[in-house]
Amino acid sequence: MLTSLIHKLQAAGIVLWTVVATTVVGITVILCSFFSRTGNFPHLLARVWANSILWISRVKITVVGAEKLDASRSYIYMPNHQSNADIPLLLGRLPVQFRWLAKAELFKIPIFGRAMRGVGYISIDRSNRKSAFESLTRAAETIRNGTSVLIFPEGTRSPDGQLLPFKKGGFVLAVDSGVPIVPIVIHGTRDIVPKGHFMIRPTPVRMTILDPIPTADYTRKRKDDLLERVRATLTAHLADGRQES
Repeated sequence: MLTSLIHKLQAAGIVLWTVVATTVVGITVILCSFFSRTGNFPHLLARVWANSILWISRVKITVVGAEKLDASRSYIYMPNHQSNADIPLLLGRLPVQFRWLAKAELFKIPIFGRAMRGVGYISIDRSNRKSAFESLTRAAETIRNGTSVLIFPEGTRSPDGQLLPFKKGGFVLAVDSGVPIVPIVIHGTRDIVPKGHFMIRPTPVRMTILDPIPTADYTRKRKDDLLERVRATLTAHLADGRQES
């Protein structure tokens, strides 16, 4: 019983820190966004926010494959999505500038949503086809300006760790922009915060950055082939990770 109480107090402390850090860093990001044309410095502030949450949560993180990334070029990053903990993990430990392509609901959160806009993250409303394509157009412009984009191809968190069906928007963006897709495999975040739960448990996390997948030879008519290639790559490495654990 004492152990359970300690865990609850620790979880409450993490939640309190997250709220405070989000408020302080969020306001700072909003203010900085008025003076940053690129959004690069606000993104670095967002990394500070993310790493502070990872630190106080006592999560042990292993990152593999970062050397495969060329900092001078743009990519579309596509990780699997297991829990809310994926957000600070990717922000804090993916060592490059990128902009989220994220669901519109996140941008409605007070301070947090305004800060996301200040950094240049892109809202996508999948319930509105016209709005979704406008978001993809903004994302393509971001890529042309030399900054990478990150999108969860599943669109939402998996309840059981298995890959959900992929949304096609990210693959339309990939073939239109011609930049490589970088699959990212995340293991362990579902054990920290499972979907539908709020108790935080510090468990080991592994993030593996896989080889970039070229998209220049694909067209919109072949976007489903590209989708299946990325899905097969993530599925295989997720299975390998489960065997290792």
